[in-house]
Amino acid sequence: MNTSEIIEGSGKVIDHYRKYILPTYSPDLLLVRGSGSRVWDADDRRYLDFSTGISVCNLGHCHPAVTMAIQRQSGILVHVSNLYINPWQSRLAEKLVNQGFDSAVFFANSGAEANEGMIKFARKWGASHGKSEIIAMDNSFHGRTLATLAATGRSKYRVGFAPDMPGFKHVPFNDISALKQIISDKTAAIMLEPIQGEGGIIPADSSYLKEVRALCDQKNILLLFDEVQCGMGRTGSFFAFQNFDVEPDALSLAKALGNGFPIGAFLVKRDYAETLTAGTHASTFGGSALACAAGCAVIDVMEQERLLENCGKMAEYLTMRLRELATKYAIVKEIRGRGLMLGIQLDRNSAPLLAVCRKHGLLVLTAGEKVLRLMPPLNVSIDEVDEAINILDKSFAELTAIETEQ
Repeated sequence: MNTSEIIEGSGKVIDHYRKYILPTYSPDLLLVRGSGSRVWDADDRRYLDFSTGISVCNLGHCHPAVTMAIQRQSGILVHVSNLYINPWQSRLAEKLVNQGFDSAVFFANSGAEANEGMIKFARKWGASHGKSEIIAMDNSFHGRTLATLAATGRSKYRVGFAPDMPGFKHVPFNDISALKQIISDKTAAIMLEPIQGEGGIIPADSSYLKEVRALCDQKNILLLFDEVQCGMGRTGSFFAFQNFDVEPDALSLAKALGNGFPIGAFLVKRDYAETLTAGTHASTFGGSALACAAGCAVIDVMEQERLLENCGKMAEYLTMRLRELATKYAIVKEIRGRGLMLGIQLDRNSAPLLAVCRKHGLLVLTAGEKVLRLMPPLNVSIDEVDEAINILDKSFAELTAIETEQ
């Protein structure tokens, strides 16, 4: 089915979705194409996309270099399994290591798989030290598999899936005293997001992360960072941890690594690279030639187009404009985040604002219950930021007017 057929049969496509797809989502907007910071629906209506597929399309939609890499590689070699070596996997691993710290890489297909593998790494290391427990943070989000659900610090995601996988404890984020109190001789690892995404766009305190790192060194505990959402340039540095001058023992990433093509990974510090040996972990599709070719193209574009620099500039400008809105509308309580991972804290549930913004041509996200989440492409322009601010202004005004009338 080509784009014109989809557009002509949009009603049928939506009906088919509702008939044949498990109702784990409830979408009602059919998007048929994208380019840069824009997407179009089946009625050819254009939207400014400040959700980027939940921080996936960090280069914008259908970046020509990534599209070309996928098209070219798909005609050469797609998949041979990890029983063989393909020419792209080690290239991508080297690029990631060069951007981060001396480490070895395992490739998976998603963020949940990357976190699952990182948890297995910690458990395997812990087994040789008489440790098995992992401490995670309240309000964290690490995925939807049973292990990553157990690590996730929001109990609502676990409802109906009991019993929880054992071996996980949770403490308040940014609270070093609470963390010290819960550590035991069974603690193998501490797992956290340098910036909590689903939990409300909450950055770690720099002093807190440094204390956590020191505590891990003192107690012989692994420090695991989940950068599935906040990594890959989203915060203005390639990895989010680089904003805090704290290095983890292992780190997970996914989402933007393939700019929409599924790929995940976790990096393990070189000192621990022999923990997962042959046969202890695997992935059928992880690190395929096609996925890794896409990932290499993504990193090359980030460097060639100086997207970290643009992210920093646009983040400063967008934050300034958002704070202007905050002074104008009482429903806005705080602007927070890092880089182009920004949250607007409201005094109410943020979900109704999504529909108002969409009506005016802007796609945004929620985070937690009362936060509006903005995650534009890293190559967003000033004009596009201004357009988004104008739509947000109009949307806040509309909500305020409705309240006044009531």
